[in-house]
Amino acid sequence: MSASHAATIAPGDSALALRLARNIQGEVLFDRASRGRYATDASIYQVEPLGVIVPETIDDVAAALAIAREEGIPVLPRGGGTSQCGQTVNRALVMDCSKHLRRVLDIDAEAGTALVEPGLVLGHLNAALRPHKLFFPVDPSTHARCTIGGMAGNNSCGSKSIRYGLMADNVRAIDAILADGTRHRFGLVPDNLGADTPAPIAELIQRLRTLGATEAEEIAARFPRQLRRVGGYNIDVLTPAARAAGRENLARLLVGSEGTLAFSAALELTLHPIKPRKVLGICQFPTFRAAMEASRHIVALDPEAVELVDRTMIDLGRGIPIYRATIDQMLIGEPDSLLIVEFHGHDDAPLLAKLRELEVLMGDLGHPHVVRAIDPGFQADIASVREAGLNIMMSMKGDGKPVSFIEDCAVNLEDLADYTERLNAVFARHGSKGTWYAHASVGCLHVRPVLSMKNPADVATMRTIAEECFALVREYKGSHSGEHGDGLVRSEFHASMFGERIVRAFETVKDAFDPAAMLNPNRIVRPPRMDDRMLFRYGPGYGAVADFTPKLDWSDHPGPLGGLLGAVEMCNNNGSCRSFDAGVMCPSYRATRDEQHLTRGRANTLRLALTGQLGADAMASDAVSDALSLCVSCKACRRECPTGIDMAKMKIEASAARADRQGVKWREALVAELPRAAPILTRLPFIANLRNRIGPMRRLGERHLGIAASRPLPEWRRDRFIDDEALAMAPADPRGEVMLLADTFNRYFEPENLRAALRVLAAAGYRAVLPPTRGRPLCCGRTWLAAGMVDKARDEARRTMRRLAGRIPVLGLEPSCLLTLRDEFRSLLPGAESAALAGRAMLLSEFLVREAPNLAFKPLPLTAHVHGHCHQKSFGAFPDAIAALKLVPELSVKPIASSCCGMAGSFGYQAETQDVSRAMAEAGLLPAVRAAGADDLIVADGTSCRHQIRDLGGREALHSVRVLERALA
Repeated sequence: MSASHAATIAPGDSALALRLARNIQGEVLFDRASRGRYATDASIYQVEPLGVIVPETIDDVAAALAIAREEGIPVLPRGGGTSQCGQTVNRALVMDCSKHLRRVLDIDAEAGTALVEPGLVLGHLNAALRPHKLFFPVDPSTHARCTIGGMAGNNSCGSKSIRYGLMADNVRAIDAILADGTRHRFGLVPDNLGADTPAPIAELIQRLRTLGATEAEEIAARFPRQLRRVGGYNIDVLTPAARAAGRENLARLLVGSEGTLAFSAALELTLHPIKPRKVLGICQFPTFRAAMEASRHIVALDPEAVELVDRTMIDLGRGIPIYRATIDQMLIGEPDSLLIVEFHGHDDAPLLAKLRELEVLMGDLGHPHVVRAIDPGFQADIASVREAGLNIMMSMKGDGKPVSFIEDCAVNLEDLADYTERLNAVFARHGSKGTWYAHASVGCLHVRPVLSMKNPADVATMRTIAEECFALVREYKGSHSGEHGDGLVRSEFHASMFGERIVRAFETVKDAFDPAAMLNPNRIVRPPRMDDRMLFRYGPGYGAVADFTPKLDWSDHPGPLGGLLGAVEMCNNNGSCRSFDAGVMCPSYRATRDEQHLTRGRANTLRLALTGQLGADAMASDAVSDALSLCVSCKACRRECPTGIDMAKMKIEASAARADRQGVKWREALVAELPRAAPILTRLPFIANLRNRIGPMRRLGERHLGIAASRPLPEWRRDRFIDDEALAMAPADPRGEVMLLADTFNRYFEPENLRAALRVLAAAGYRAVLPPTRGRPLCCGRTWLAAGMVDKARDEARRTMRRLAGRIPVLGLEPSCLLTLRDEFRSLLPGAESAALAGRAMLLSEFLVREAPNLAFKPLPLTAHVHGHCHQKSFGAFPDAIAALKLVPELSVKPIASSCCGMAGSFGYQAETQDVSRAMAEAGLLPAVRAAGADDLIVADGTSCRHQIRDLGGREALHSVRVLERALA
């Protein structure tokens, strides 16, 4: 196709989409919302792609490349989309390799190698290697979500580069597909110049060798002698010196090329033996400079890693509930900066000796305070804080954020203190301040000045700071790109850092591999200006729509739409929600691996909708509804996302917008009105339960209401809970009084739980009273919120708050109901009244652990496997549920490592979400249930969780209060 014809292909081109769909097995995503979700990575940029494919096989990749070649369009391979510099956004056909291309093709334990596909997540690779006592040592903080292909594209490093080097040092060979469709294994050059080497490949290698020989002196003069040098192409591997040293490996040239030279179909990696033991010393410093000056002395002790945590990260981390306790444990007093020093090995004694050496050294340096971290649990918590460093920094609210553009320059350790002090002076001179963290061991500190990319003046300041920073780096003979690659933000500066002659050499390499500039063009070579605002996420004309009014209170966030847009913009695209080793987040992504069904993907969809980039009235659109259709409102992101994205709350806004525009569907309306209908239905339980017993009724319900015929609904009980029962169970001489919120589900479906709660409270000496009502019992309003009927939920919240007024604790059994009093009530009715109620509202287990820890129980020699409700985990209440059960003597309490159960209110009953619901349950919960002994107890405090366990796991699960009741002395 001619260049002029190719130029007419616009984003979303239907003819191109149809051609791709006919020729590949994977998904073809050309709709506006999908393109918008792939227009951003974790950088400041937004570039809409022509379209997206999700290849199922490498053959799909080859077919797409062939079509792109014929159509004259660029192609961009993409892994986790977590790049900091804009290398995974382009006006191109994006190929998302992370969903399907993630196989471990071979592990040769004896040779210490593995062959993998590019979409494999690093954490999953190391899990596969663990039985062989091997691991892949390049460990960026995103190890739970970054892909091997993306790591190779960036030339990733991680905290242990002082020991194991960079990605380029650990990739032995790459099976690559070139722009012209040729497929070849690039490794040590002698292997590539055999008799069977295709003539075009042999010619390519000879051209590269000639370039290396011609430019050898310039490369030696201009390339910084830094371990952390990932800028440009690794053309030093082409020199005669590299050949003489046996290091002429063309895989090394492809590593760090950011998808601009070839597509990596498979990568052969070098593995290392696992060191099973480690100890950490957390060194405390009164000033940032003192920490910088100490780094080179600490490195002399031969540690595995030395990581910086500065005061800003300490303060921001303390503001995030999931990290607060860990950070407090890491501190002695109020230090300005920390250095986390790691020693790894096979035996404890030598490691403890190293720790003592560190303590002696710190004393000699005048900074004697070192926190020891020997316990594996504490070490894991510290690792979580360190790995979340970027997102912790990005948790600042408001338009000003720490911006990534100079963040991984590297200098020699002896220059580190002076360099960082002078760079801080640059920030101060321009009215900004830098946040610092990461790799002190190799002189590569992540630093981000706080700027607003919505403000043209701050954008100009960004460029000025970049130029002054890179001038400092040149002065110290450092590297301007030390870990996160070049992309859009740093490629422009290659000329000033390497010189024009080296830049021409980079262009020669690009042209030799990809003469038509088909592969991720204008990255590394021939780049645009880094401050071109037309390429920004917050570009000219960016702003909130004028025709949307939020239903909830978002005043915790500054900005338009009452703060809602600011809350959505807190998502920085770093992709923590793509992790599979987190507590709960994100269950729908774990089930589907789709960007659309991911917290990040949803936040991007909402941001585009709220700023008019998805058309008019987009909050009520199918695009937003589809993105949120598998969100189970687990609230995991509220706690586990380091920037605190509350997608469950955002979903309420979108559901309300759609309900206002299109009305509420029958199924959702029936579920929403359950609290109103319950007092009537429970009087006719036989009739109400007929649906479960008559097959045609079940099938009719699926056909007309979308309620899955295969799933039995909860059974209405004739022996429903009556408020007066509390009087009969009250202790004669109570030590105190509590108010018990009898929720709809426990009142009408499982009344034995409420009765057990009354008995346990009485045994603890507390009289439980039920809140006074007139007619219908109280409700939290959650069913109305789920349907987008916010005004009805607000009315119910107002009614409930009036009846729960007072000073005594308000206790509940159902996490999703009780915790609504601590969460949504404050958004529905902000003010002192809802805040006071939130302070008094507790789950029963929380109350018992705090107020009745000496409650007498008899021994119960059983094992209890405990599944935590998502909201228990989100609000930090699950540890108290475990602690309450541990009050029972001889009861072995084992928390189940699981994400969402997949029932999530009515989600598990919907016909269209059956597969996803089951997949969520199978991700951790159901295997644990099946593995439990026949006499073991299965415990779950969520009514939805208990039904999911019974329906899919074949086991009856108990609320924890039933276990406590059984153990009453």
